[in-house]
Amino acid sequence: MTTLPTTLRKTALITGASSGIGKALAFEFAKDGYDVVLAARSIEKMKSLANELHSHFKVNVIVISADLEINGGATTLHADIKARGIRLNALVNNAGYGTFGEFKNSSLTAELSMMKLNMEAVVVLTRLCLPDLLATKGKLLNVASTAAFQPGPYMAVYCATKSFVLSFTEAIACELEDTGVEVTAFCPGPTASGFQEKAELGNSALIKGKKLPTSEYVAKLGYRAMQRGQRVYIPGFINWVMAQSMRFTPRNLATKVVKIMIKPI
Repeated sequence: MTTLPTTLRKTALITGASSGIGKALAFEFAKDGYDVVLAARSIEKMKSLANELHSHFKVNVIVISADLEINGGATTLHADIKARGIRLNALVNNAGYGTFGEFKNSSLTAELSMMKLNMEAVVVLTRLCLPDLLATKGKLLNVASTAAFQPGPYMAVYCATKSFVLSFTEAIACELEDTGVEVTAFCPGPTASGFQEKAELGNSALIKGKKLPTSEYVAKLGYRAMQRGQRVYIPGFINWVMAQSMRFTPRNLATKVVKIMIKPI
């Protein structure tokens, strides 16, 4: 599908839609009657997903190959959407990834690319898509993480990027609270998705030997939180308790606790 016909249905843009939580969120939107725009680098995976969504839910689906790690990637994606005459009712900034290991051994190129995707692309797409969201009284879902609530040894830059997303989202949610636009920072904990493989987290105490919730389950909870306009949502009671406990724990101690929880084993 190369065009998105004019329709009375609402339309949602989802980045990082080829797998994991992004793919699962696409199902939630389509099931709820939204037409969806899928954006990611993995074009073949998205084409397969588009066919499945159209077949199951009879919604219109458009697939856009987008590399949000390169300079101008987010701007190019937005220009492509506008060139197709699409007006958005929802934006999901889901694309992102992490790296695992000691910062002194990390690839600076990889860390900077992650910062561009996890932070800059979120800011650019939010700013460029806001006119549509204001006009439609739409919804904005920025996917952060429980990692946003504390510094994270062995994932120092990733945790910092998610702290940025959380802070940014809460701030603009406050700015927009009288406009009809509902803004949600979605902060899932470890989830069974492609994230762990890309971050090479297989030998981390955070996930090794643990049964993680599925992307489908987590996405369903996040979608519901967005629909009810919840400003910050952390799925799972234990995740919520851990995030809240960091507010009352001395920062040096909190960082040491996280180091033990994440360390390689």
